[in-house]
Amino acid sequence: MKLKKYIPNLLTLLNLLSGTIGVYFAVKEELVIAACFVFLGIFFDFFDGFAARMLKVQGELGKQLDSLADVVTSGVVPGIVLFQLISKSVENVTWENAVKSVLKIGNEHYFTNSFFISLIGLLVTMGAAYRLAKFNIDERQTSSFIGLPTPAAALVVLSLPLILDYSGNEFAAGIIQNVWFLIGLSMLLCYLMNAEIPLFSLKFKDYSWKKNKIKYMFVILTAILSALFQFIAIPLVILLYVFMSTIENRMLKKST
Repeated sequence: MKLKKYIPNLLTLLNLLSGTIGVYFAVKEELVIAACFVFLGIFFDFFDGFAARMLKVQGELGKQLDSLADVVTSGVVPGIVLFQLISKSVENVTWENAVKSVLKIGNEHYFTNSFFISLIGLLVTMGAAYRLAKFNIDERQTSSFIGLPTPAAALVVLSLPLILDYSGNEFAAGIIQNVWFLIGLSMLLCYLMNAEIPLFSLKFKDYSWKKNKIKYMFVILTAILSALFQFIAIPLVILLYVFMSTIENRMLKKST
């Protein structure tokens, strides 16, 4: 029995485990801890594919398992986090109180308005699931992406509690605690994940500057933004990723 063929799937399962733990902490309103487990899951998600390519053991099972794990880590957890943030921004309604109102509906209790508004955050979960299902049957996305990858969308969402807790930037905190910003972000990420927007992958076929200058510039600018803005850099980097992918697409069209 060749044990090496199980290594990528083990990493994928560690991604799923990290996401599941992240769900627990997100529901408990421990959003920073939830963010840490999502970041850990995304780390495993990157290396399961890397390991599969290095060991030459890619297969349909690993592909499907990877998407199932990503639904949890990069779909369910971000959706719950946005639910929590929107709830707090509306009228400081906790997840626990919202659930109680649901369970007691038979005793003349009703859904609160804040609960319905907070459900908008779960659009990210549905958008991620739809994108991952579409990704598995889309043969165009072998060396690049069409639409924002779910881990990138998850990074944007999970950066928000980290910015609130650690950045000390009152302007950024004010934006994040604005319900209209959170609702708009939920809708925007759902759209970007499923939009027909070509985005480059950081997989290198060769390492020449001429063929990869946009990717190298992106990596350099990411390092600069991270050094200057710490956690605030995460959503900025994702915006930069979309912007530079657009530039690369235009350059390719002009060259052809």
